[in-house]
Amino acid sequence: MLSSVRLIRRTVRLVHSPVCNPSRSFMDLKVLVSSLNDFASLSLAESWDNVGLLVEPSPPHTVHTLFLTIDLTEQVMEEALQKKVDLILSYHPPIFRPLKHITWKTWKERLVIRALENRVGIYSPHTAYDASPQGVNSWLAKGLGVCTSRPIHPSKAPTYPTVGTHRVEFSVNSTEDLDKVISAVKEIADVSVTSFSTRTDDEEQTRISLNCSQEALMQVVAFLSQSRQFYQKTEILSLEKPLLLHAGMGRLCTLDESVSLATMIERIKRHLKLPHVRLALGVGRTLESPVKVVALCAGSGSKVLQGTEADLYLAGEMSHHDVLDAASQGITVILCEHSNTERGFLSDLRDMLRAHLENKIDIILSEADRDPLCVV
Repeated sequence: MLSSVRLIRRTVRLVHSPVCNPSRSFMDLKVLVSSLNDFASLSLAESWDNVGLLVEPSPPHTVHTLFLTIDLTEQVMEEALQKKVDLILSYHPPIFRPLKHITWKTWKERLVIRALENRVGIYSPHTAYDASPQGVNSWLAKGLGVCTSRPIHPSKAPTYPTVGTHRVEFSVNSTEDLDKVISAVKEIADVSVTSFSTRTDDEEQTRISLNCSQEALMQVVAFLSQSRQFYQKTEILSLEKPLLLHAGMGRLCTLDESVSLATMIERIKRHLKLPHVRLALGVGRTLESPVKVVALCAGSGSKVLQGTEADLYLAGEMSHHDVLDAASQGITVILCEHSNTERGFLSDLRDMLRAHLENKIDIILSEADRDPLCVV
C-alpha cells in the first residue's frame, strides 16, 4: 500500500546585515582623509577657501561609503542619510563663513547638526580640485576637442626651495668684520649664512648671503643698519616659490585644429549634457567665426579669465560687466551656470578615487544634487 506524500512549499527570506557582511570594505576616517589629501594636495587651494575635513564625528569613525556631491543642500543631506553614507565629499564647502552658533535656525547649521547626530563626516576639496592637474578644469577642457592646455594662473609649490622667504646680500672687506657679522647673524633664529669671495674694483671682498624668514628679516636689517658700511651695500631679495607647470586656476587651451563657434557650442553642450548655454558674441564675431584658443574656468570665471587673450571664454558664471568687457575685445563668452561646469566631473572623480583608494570603500554619486538655476 502506497502512502501519499504532500510537499509543502516554504519561502525562506535571507536577511543581509551590512554590519555582519565580511566582504564590505572600509577605511578609518583619518586614513581616508590622508589619502584624499594625497590625491590632491590642499596646499593647491586658494588662501581664502575653506577646505579639508569640515565636520568630524567623534573618533574612531569608520567609512564604508563615500558620497560625492557638488553642493550639500538639505535635500542632498536627506539623500545621504537615507543611503547610510559615512562621509560626504561636498565639492563646495557648506561651511565657508564662520558659524557663531549651531542651532536649528539656518539651513547650514542644520546640516552640521544632522551630520553629527548621524555620525556623518563632511570633507570639501573645492579650489584644490580646481587647481589639480587631474581636477575639474582639466575635465572641462576635455569637451573642447583635441588640444594642449596650461593653467592660466599656475599654482606655486607649497614650500620654498631654500630656507626662508628673503635673501639679504652684502659685502665685507676685512676678516675682522666678517667674523663679527657671521657671529652676530648666527644668533638670530631662522637665518642661514653662506659666504663667497668676490673682486670689485680690483679689491678682494667677501660676499655674505643670508636666507631668512619674514620675522628674522627685521632683526637682520636692524643689525646691518648699525654699520653704514654694511647697510649701504645691502640688497634684499624676496624669494618666490617655484611655479607648478600643470597645476593652477583656469586653463588656456589651444585646439589642434580651429573649429567654428557653432561647432564649439555643440561640443560644450554635449560634454556638459545641457540643452542650452548662454552666449555673448564678441564684437565682430558670428557663429561661423573660428575658435582656436579657449580660456576656461569651471564655476565663477571673472577673476581668473580677466585679461586673458583668447577667442572664447567658457565659465559657469561671470559678472555682467566682465562679459561686456570681454565682448568689447572681440572675445565670445559662453556661460553654463556655476555648478553645471563642475557636476559632470564627479563621475570621473569617482573612478579616479576608486583606483586611488584601491576599491577599499564604496563611492556613490548624489542623485538629488543639481544647479539651483533652471530655465522656465
